[in-house]
Amino acid sequence: MIATLSARRLALLAAATSAVLLIAALMFQAAGYKPCELCILQRWPHLAAVIVGAIILFSGFRRGWALLGMLAAAAAAAIALYHAGVELHWWPGPAACSGGLGDIGAVSASDLVNRIRSSQVVRCDQPALLIFGLSMAAWNALASAGLTVLWGLSAIRAGR
Repeated sequence: MIATLSARRLALLAAATSAVLLIAALMFQAAGYKPCELCILQRWPHLAAVIVGAIILFSGFRRGWALLGMLAAAAAAAIALYHAGVELHWWPGPAACSGGLGDIGAVSASDLVNRIRSSQVVRCDQPALLIFGLSMAAWNALASAGLTVLWGLSAIRAGR
């Protein structure tokens, strides 16, 4: 099926899939799964891809739009891969959502208590949900990598 789609339709499919991913994220949030800082960050490139898709839908397709969509999808994949690595403890995540309180050696006890009270509750290094053994960040990394390919195919077909 993908082999027969035009460049424009591939781009619209990729943008629509980003919209579905955003809606799914909001539905999980509505169901009580609170997003961490990195979860929220992963949504922005998908929103950019949806906006690119809307531009294509309403004003016409251009190869540059497909390249911009590809860049947005690649950014989403990179952020999601980084987040999945944080969850797997392959590398440290941001201190704001990975339990870090900064340098506490020179902090008074009352300042430390204030830091703990004001720290973010939703942790980036603990998956809220595993689906078939993968976290939502890992699934987003896979989906976003696929979307990067779709946008890329769209750009290639536009260049013909």
